Amino acid sequence: MSTCNLTPAERIRAAFEKRRIGRIAIYHAGFSSWAGSILLGREAFVGGGINQWREAVALWQGPDAHAEFLRRTRQDAWDLARVAHCDMIRTTYWRLPEKPAQRIDELTFLYGDPGGDYIVRRLDPVTELYQVVDQRNSSAPSTVDDLEREVIEAEKNLATYRPGKEEFEDQFLALEHFGPDYAIPSKGYSIAVPNRDALWLEAVVARRDLVARLLECQCETQCRLIEAQRDMPFLYLMGGGDFCGKNGPNYSPRFFHEEMLPRLQRMSALAHRYGKYTVFASDGNLWPVADDLFVASGTDGFHEIDRLAGMDLRALRTRYPNLTCFGNISAITLHRGTKEDVVAECRDNAEAALELGGIICGISNQVVAGTPPENIFAMIETLDEYH
Repeated sequence: MSTCNLTPAERIRAAFEKRRIGRIAIYHAGFSSWAGSILLGREAFVGGGINQWREAVALWQGPDAHAEFLRRTRQDAWDLARVAHCDMIRTTYWRLPEKPAQRIDELTFLYGDPGGDYIVRRLDPVTELYQVVDQRNSSAPSTVDDLEREVIEAEKNLATYRPGKEEFEDQFLALEHFGPDYAIPSKGYSIAVPNRDALWLEAVVARRDLVARLLECQCETQCRLIEAQRDMPFLYLMGGGDFCGKNGPNYSPRFFHEEMLPRLQRMSALAHRYGKYTVFASDGNLWPVADDLFVASGTDGFHEIDRLAGMDLRALRTRYPNLTCFGNISAITLHRGTKEDVVAECRDNAEAALELGGIICGISNQVVAGTPPENIFAMIETLDEYH
């Protein structure tokens, strides 16, 4: 078969098999609603916080409105994948399926008990962030030891967790819509020390036993998701967990080696037993743990490759010849650079893929709100030259 006639799914498979086929494969991690709306020519129900706010509005309006939100956000995710000429399909965008208790104003909702514990979130239409602006939590942990309550709750939930086909509704709907010619990613490879506050990072040192128990719950949850998919047609299990900044990991490479690595190895081994590929995502500088993550763990792919943190495609593919690399087009270049900057970065991305194989081209994270339209179109048009 001519490489020009390969289906999108075959182009993705070629990247995982490290075959150079004369054409690139494309997967864009995400689009803000701003960017999606530019591409679709209508308000796009995609993005991050803004889509969580939309779900709050829909839940507030009632079951019919919520059903329409779900239909619309799936359709817009699919339409964006087609417009951006993706070979792998992002099936859904951010959700927050909890009905608010109170609508404070057009942009602000209260969740929980107005007279007790609650969280207030407000949408910033410019940044599309749906941020916590007020909260009361009488049971919030104040010391590392208090985190044990969260661990006990996670262990209790795990005891009864048995994922079935309903867990993969988004994947099956996308498969029904696109058919077998496109790659449909699934889940089952996520693990991370929570980074929402400093207590968990403090616990890495002061109560490592608690962190280990939480990671074990996460690992077992993911293994059950993998097991549930053993006979499902989804080859690519996407996951990961942010744990790095531009200067390196939030915790020591030794901790990664002793606590994260064995669990990643278990997850990878189970996925490989059923013929699946695993993909770990994190931005930041991962070089201090790269040998463990990209070789010893059995991870097949690396997503959200952060060019500006020193994660270079050619260096990664040269040092780790069995690793499939996703992305490496910087959202910052797209947002702040000139059209010429974007074209140059996209050409570098595509030419590395053609030269080395094992690369899926695209934006590493999300095309953020406020990105100049000419830069968005320049990215898509430039990659199309190689696609």
